[in-house]
Amino acid sequence: MTAKEVKRKLAAILSADVKGYSRLMGEEEVSTLKTLSAYREVMRSLIQQFDGRIVDASGDSVLAEFASVVDAVQCAVDVQKELRTRNAELPENRRMEFRIGVNLGDVIQEENNIYGDGVNIAARVQTLADGGGVCISGTAFDHVENKLPLGYEYLGEQTVKNIAKPIRIYRVSMEPGIKTPRPVAKKESKSRQWQKTVLIAVAILIVVAAAIAVWRLYLQPSRPPVDVASKEKMAYPLPDKPSIAVLPFTNMSGEPKEDYFSDGITEEIITALSKVPRLFVIARNSTFTYKGKSVKVKQVSEELGVRYVLEGSVRRAGSKVRITAQLIDAITGHHLWAERYDRDLKNIFALQDEITLKIINALQVKLTESEQIIVFGKSTNNLEAYLKLLQAREYSNPMTREGNLLHRQMAEQAVALDPKCAVAYLILSATHLRDLFFGWSEPPEQSLRLAEELVKKAFAIDDSLGMAHAYLGRIYLTKKQHDQAMAEGERGLALSPNDDFVQAAFAISLYYSGRMEEAIMLYRKAIRLNPFPPVWYLWGLGSCYRDSGRYEEAIVEFKKAIRLYPDSLTPHLGLAATYSLMGREQEAHAEAAEILRIDPKFSLDRHAKGFLFFKNQNDADRYMESLRKAGLK
Repeated sequence: MTAKEVKRKLAAILSADVKGYSRLMGEEEVSTLKTLSAYREVMRSLIQQFDGRIVDASGDSVLAEFASVVDAVQCAVDVQKELRTRNAELPENRRMEFRIGVNLGDVIQEENNIYGDGVNIAARVQTLADGGGVCISGTAFDHVENKLPLGYEYLGEQTVKNIAKPIRIYRVSMEPGIKTPRPVAKKESKSRQWQKTVLIAVAILIVVAAAIAVWRLYLQPSRPPVDVASKEKMAYPLPDKPSIAVLPFTNMSGEPKEDYFSDGITEEIITALSKVPRLFVIARNSTFTYKGKSVKVKQVSEELGVRYVLEGSVRRAGSKVRITAQLIDAITGHHLWAERYDRDLKNIFALQDEITLKIINALQVKLTESEQIIVFGKSTNNLEAYLKLLQAREYSNPMTREGNLLHRQMAEQAVALDPKCAVAYLILSATHLRDLFFGWSEPPEQSLRLAEELVKKAFAIDDSLGMAHAYLGRIYLTKKQHDQAMAEGERGLALSPNDDFVQAAFAISLYYSGRMEEAIMLYRKAIRLNPFPPVWYLWGLGSCYRDSGRYEEAIVEFKKAIRLYPDSLTPHLGLAATYSLMGREQEAHAEAAEILRIDPKFSLDRHAKGFLFFKNQNDADRYMESLRKAGLK
């Protein structure tokens, strides 16, 4: 025995196998594996919910660890109830029933593995259970007898293979019922006294007959799944630093209206990770395109060009929240880290920090003390204000006048709840900038003044927010103070080097200042961080290409934006100007017609007030003249 082995560790073991699995596989392998995959997800989820931790695999088995034998038995019952519901939706000949057995006994623990008679007995107890049923050993029964609202039927002492002494067996009823305990024996009473002196740990062993392929595909930390990502198939080359996509956390609360909460958790983690210079983090807009979809890690990795994928779930109930998360290396299929957290909502901010830090550690990225301060700086400690901010984000897209007003109302409520919330002031500032850009308010000077005042309030509270510098840069740009705008862009980029918005905001200042090549570089970086970008990223890159004389490249970007956002004005305007400058008058007039279809009241004068911020007046005149030639007034 090695120094790291623990010789006597009392553990509760749960063993399960599929009744008639060979027959199912023989009849229809693909369908059986699909069902087994879905049922595996159920079991894994419930293991996590009951403080289970998957430990190891041996042959066709799965080994996991729990905090108590009560949790092990309740988990077994909940698994059977859930699978019974799912089986009811399948034809009788395609139903998959598991037999589950639970034992509490001695095991040997070596690092993360457990083995010994405790595990072996659990596997034997399982064979005595009916399909869809649960049996437990006498030692397990002794610990759960009066602790769970279940019924138990004593089946007597059973002799099982490779176990010297007969084992007391109880069949578990899924509903409350009469308990039939064993006759008391003195020898066992002594055993129970000894058990009280032993540190109790609980483990769960799920044996799925002939299903080792599924274990390898989905669960085993040390072996890659079959369906791993291919570097050659990636839409983008892998960056030269750890790259990660954070998928939208699944709302497990059963209430769609709670999506804003799970979405907010996801966004906070993305935002924090984006502040780490040595990470490459895909932006929220891109990862949220997978929301509500059943996607494989391989697909996400190859479509976004990242190596690591974080996925998780959020369950909120009253003042409690449960968050599960796991980090996967898509290239190897290995699970680098997985945890479940049960917390009070009042501790949600500390929990987000904890998850973020564990991800960073898993990716072997070390933070300096100053970087930790930046990464874990939070906008508010007021839970209600935080929830309002999360709800405000729900109204920020699409950018309609009505959505902008709702966005503003939520941010105003957040400020009322916490006047020291810097992010709330930035959201308010953004709503006034939108009013200015899209001509939603009169006079525009008032919108600009309010936007600037609100950004400065945010700075007075927290001057470390890269987004705040980005917004201030936009305000300076609107006032045609180009040098100040670029200075703010540089400051924002230094604080948030992985924030796609900060990159693109700085690029706009460079574009209007005539520094096209630098702007193109930043727009490309922003789009690489956010492969499904907002329309204005593509409009900005297309505009840079056009004003650099690279017309064909400009057309590609504008058309890409139109495919994604067919009713957005800006890419049609960019395309109309490009065609006009190329002398393709017919196509330019067709784009002008599209602009008037989208906005029958469009005018060049109103457009100039919201978008004409060129440092060089000749650039502004050239752009406006190209739109006039396209037929716009």
